[in-house]
Amino acid sequence: MDYEPSASGVTRYRALFISDVHLGTRDSKAALLRDFLASSRCETLYLVGDIIDGWRLRRSWFWNDDHDSLLRLILQMAASGTEVIYIPGNHDEMFRSWLPLGLKIASIRMQERAIHEAADGRRFVVLHGDEFDSVVRCAPMLAHLGDWAYALALWLNRYLAAIRRRLGLPYRSFSAWAKRHVKEAVKAVDRFEEALAQEAKRCGAAGVICGHIHTPEIRTIDGSLYMNTGDWVESCSGLAETMDGRFILVSGLEEQRHPGALPFRRAPRSRSGEAFADESVPGDPWPRPALTPAA
Repeated sequence: MDYEPSASGVTRYRALFISDVHLGTRDSKAALLRDFLASSRCETLYLVGDIIDGWRLRRSWFWNDDHDSLLRLILQMAASGTEVIYIPGNHDEMFRSWLPLGLKIASIRMQERAIHEAADGRRFVVLHGDEFDSVVRCAPMLAHLGDWAYALALWLNRYLAAIRRRLGLPYRSFSAWAKRHVKEAVKAVDRFEEALAQEAKRCGAAGVICGHIHTPEIRTIDGSLYMNTGDWVESCSGLAETMDGRFILVSGLEEQRHPGALPFRRAPRSRSGEAFADESVPGDPWPRPALTPAA
């Protein structure tokens, strides 16, 4: 299926769903997400948890200009009319204590979960998903140990990626490969996905939109549409509802000429064959930062 950019290079969506950015870590691809959002317009932006990595920031501090500029852009989007909904995850669980207060911070609404109504009227539960991870729920200390092991895998990933670049080989994520091929990891992902699909049924929804496991996916499980946004650490992916109401996975990698990257999947043309109208953007309040490679 072909996706076309609008004439101005800005792509319009009904909704964007982003999770697992893990700001505060060296592996966060904040610059890639910033550049993707700067080239997109959406009516609603869902931040589906683990946007800031409080676990890692408590151990060691890392914060650079890319992290700052991404947060500024999201705040500008909220101030410019985009509805921004922040659903905290387990790594930014410090914000969950604010949820009973019903706070709206800088035009960003914070809530435990949301219901998204698609263009065709279908309703989807939107939540981070950690409450359906048996390790996080039943053995939090083990979850922190797993986070340490994941950080080690990402450290190894950085060095392997550098070696592959020097050899002229395409980018491959070691940790993503391990999740796909280690039998117990595959079983854990399957259990997680099935539990989320059941939650959608329990809520009387058509499906569920979540993050948490860093595995982008759109598939039907026992009649429920399961959609996972992925992450901005390895896959650099998100979920989008197009202007005509279809759900697609989007990737921010190719825009940076990243080896082995997938392209941005652009919003489609209308059924009449005409490109969706795109307003001119003089005086656009959303800055369009120069494209720079992520660290």
